[in-house]
Amino acid sequence: MIKSGRILVILVILAGALLLRRNLSVENPGKFQHVMEEVLGFVQRTADELIGHGGRRYAAMLGTLFIFVALCNLLSLIPTLGVPNSKLHIEISPTGLIQTTLGCALAAFLYYNYHGFRQHGIVGYLKHLCGPMMAIAVLMFPIEVIGNLGRLLSLSVRLYANMLVGGILERVFGGLIPIAVPVVFMALHLFVSLLQAYIFMLLPAIYISMAVAEEH
Repeated sequence: MIKSGRILVILVILAGALLLRRNLSVENPGKFQHVMEEVLGFVQRTADELIGHGGRRYAAMLGTLFIFVALCNLLSLIPTLGVPNSKLHIEISPTGLIQTTLGCALAAFLYYNYHGFRQHGIVGYLKHLCGPMMAIAVLMFPIEVIGNLGRLLSLSVRLYANMLVGGILERVFGGLIPIAVPVVFMALHLFVSLLQAYIFMLLPAIYISMAVAEEH
């Protein structure tokens, strides 16, 4: 059951990609194509602003993270599609599980470090982690390594905690006042879901910009 939510989201993304590819049109684009073009444009503008020149080459990864996390966050709004939590006796989003958020964070972590090595070379990227002066490299290198690993923890725990706590609050307050409160919390869940997906895209974009930045 734990894996089913994630698998469903992946299948939805694959089906959407195939549908978009089959119906792709320059002269007469459909509504779905319009929506995806807006999403792509948004991701590309974010990459341009944060990464700068050549930022759009990373848009595919950033966009995939955004869409996957957003759909996972929103899944529990649909009855029976949330992931059951046996301890809390509630249904939560797949991103309310640390396995999901850690997997996404690990993918982002490996991705931006790969591009750091690709941009600077192995020696160059390791020097990049040594700070602006080699005189303080002994101090800066372990700090940078620990900071890099801290990003992995920060990315995964932030999203996990937000979605888990959100699911608990919805259940608690919805049970106390079952008429109007659930609607309010559903609207709040929608807002938080999209905001957290944006943040999960934003932070890797910042990490990429730091990894590929040229020293001056």
